[in-house]
Amino acid sequence: MKVGRNICFLTGTLNAMAGAERMTATVANALAELGHTVTILSLFDAGSCFALHPSIHHEALFAQRPSFKRAYLATVAGIRRHCLVRNIDVLVQVDTMLALFVLPATIGLGMQHIAWEHCHFDQDLGKAARRGARRLAARWCDQVVVLTERDRQRWIEALRPRSEVVCIPNPLPFPMPAIPAPRLGKQVLAMGRLVAAKGFDVLLRAWQRVSTQVPEWELVIHGEGEERDALTALVDQLGLGGRVRLPGIAHDATLAYAQASAFCLSSRYEGFGLVLIEAMAFGLPIVSTDCETGPRELLTPGQDALVVPTDDADALANALLRVIRQPEEASRLGAEARQKAKAFALDQVGRRWDALVSAPSEAPGTRGTPPSRPAT
Repeated sequence: MKVGRNICFLTGTLNAMAGAERMTATVANALAELGHTVTILSLFDAGSCFALHPSIHHEALFAQRPSFKRAYLATVAGIRRHCLVRNIDVLVQVDTMLALFVLPATIGLGMQHIAWEHCHFDQDLGKAARRGARRLAARWCDQVVVLTERDRQRWIEALRPRSEVVCIPNPLPFPMPAIPAPRLGKQVLAMGRLVAAKGFDVLLRAWQRVSTQVPEWELVIHGEGEERDALTALVDQLGLGGRVRLPGIAHDATLAYAQASAFCLSSRYEGFGLVLIEAMAFGLPIVSTDCETGPRELLTPGQDALVVPTDDADALANALLRVIRQPEEASRLGAEARQKAKAFALDQVGRRWDALVSAPSEAPGTRGTPPSRPAT
């Protein structure tokens, strides 16, 4: 009989509607369902935007986000205390940046240490320390989990890691829909944080051209973020009032997908592109930019999606008009995409995480010691 392990997911916060936080809750729930004892330790804010399995214990080191420079030692001590009190066997840091806290916090504790990378390797999100943290993770963690095979290769080529670099994609965070979206309306859906990386400004410029040719169609962009005011101003500037809506975060994303007739991802870069898998599960025809590590690996151009260059509003408009005006092709793309999405079902991805955290322990005394570099 399999014995579950004591697993801690360490994250910044769960009280934010963002991809890494959503995946933390999703994978933690899956492992709890499989019989592991799971805790989630947030650095700040004990609230959660996401439902957690009843057996999961969630706590936070600080009620509000502190200055981590001033609270560095307290943070390290808090992580170590949690690991000791909860007798943690496996610690999963949900951002490679957390290695700066975790490595000193877990010295000598003999646990399996996994770093989970949600960005792609060539993006540091404006934090130069992220590159140094990745080097630490590649040298001292037992495993580094990345989301795409392309990113796994980048880690290996750039860092020659001592750690094992494992590709486990993000899972579909809800059950595979029993039926595809009916696609009876005239709505193109986009979804994501309202930040420059998502390219919604490019999408709006593309939609200006689309809406002049199919004015009965509507663009709906779900999400919140720092670019809301700029995007709202751009809608007015382009004369798109009444043809574009920005209704905020979709608290029931499945309803948003079920009401759409097509999906567009306009990002300049992606770590993975979870919204693509979600839209594919609903059988929506997809128009996407050709981002290096997410869409380029998830999509097959012309087979299950139409793919265009990044930052090209004209190409985006042409592809959107194609799925709108050619319903038979749109249906074919959506059906192929739905078939592919089945490989990302939570039970399948959950089993891969289960295998990773259930790996046989190493010989006594070897945990916490950097593994030797493989012979070349």
